[in-house]
Amino acid sequence: MTLETFFNTLIPSLESELQHQVARLDESRTRPFYEMLTYHMGWSGEGAGPRATGKRIRPLLLLLTTAACGAEWHPTLPAAAAVEFIHNFSLVHDDIQDQSEQRRGRLTVWKNWGKAHAINVGDALFILAHLSLLDLKARYSEELLTVEAIIDHTCLNLTRGQFLDMSYENQSGLTIKDYWPMVAGKTAALFSACTHIGAMLGGADDSTQEVYRAFGHYIGLAFQVHDDFLGIWGDSALTGKSTDSDLSTGKKSLPVLYGLEQAGVFAQRWVEGPITTNEIPLLAEQLTHEGAKTFTQDSRDKMTDLAVQSLRQANPMGEAGEALFDLAEQLSNRQS
Repeated sequence: MTLETFFNTLIPSLESELQHQVARLDESRTRPFYEMLTYHMGWSGEGAGPRATGKRIRPLLLLLTTAACGAEWHPTLPAAAAVEFIHNFSLVHDDIQDQSEQRRGRLTVWKNWGKAHAINVGDALFILAHLSLLDLKARYSEELLTVEAIIDHTCLNLTRGQFLDMSYENQSGLTIKDYWPMVAGKTAALFSACTHIGAMLGGADDSTQEVYRAFGHYIGLAFQVHDDFLGIWGDSALTGKSTDSDLSTGKKSLPVLYGLEQAGVFAQRWVEGPITTNEIPLLAEQLTHEGAKTFTQDSRDKMTDLAVQSLRQANPMGEAGEALFDLAEQLSNRQS
């Protein structure tokens, strides 16, 4: 069974689980609120469909990890839904904090309905994640408390990482060493939680759970590095986000930090003040000339290699294990 076959098998079940959980809010008095959530999840509104829902990578990792441990993945769907809700709650709040007007090629929730409603949507998604976890109780009563603790610690790490991401925008003197703690929190923490929980619910022993957790950590780092790459050199028609934002908003992404460390033409222009839209293509080209593009690609590949090494150590079973190896490779070469 290929990764595509697994995807086509798992994702419809996951979408049904997600919609089942969101249906808690489908009441006549608060129908507009419910529709805000279904819009963000990609199920309703203009442009609804597969592109608007996103790739569902995190829950897919959890389900595949469970299957690769030799267990049935169906009973873990509530946990998969929970991690997807956590991811989406963070996206809604992140869009507000970054003032991003587009997400997956559509207007963001705050741009459509205002920041106050968007904050409420994010809060609802956070709560839905925890309500989803309660549905694990019948099958995983002994593991439930640990799963909840993993999720809560992950959310704390997400907020720490997001704090660093925002605070870095106004800090000077940062280096590449400052980058890794930030992305370990804001991105890799949830990836590692997915593979950790998937292994736990799959019946893996503690040492194997740790190896799977490391796999998720490194694949999360690789994912974020590639996201930084796409943020400057990607095709906005494919990513659904403007390639202007990372440079114009002062984000200390990996290519930017590399360029600043070179103390060349890019760094000189960066410290002079806000970058205009017209300057961005030339500055992206300058970053390429100074080696940032190659460095970012090499860093992504290194993190992917570390992830694959951890996955080999976990010795995943069967076709689900093969699909995990394929997913690790595809995440580092995606176009969006």
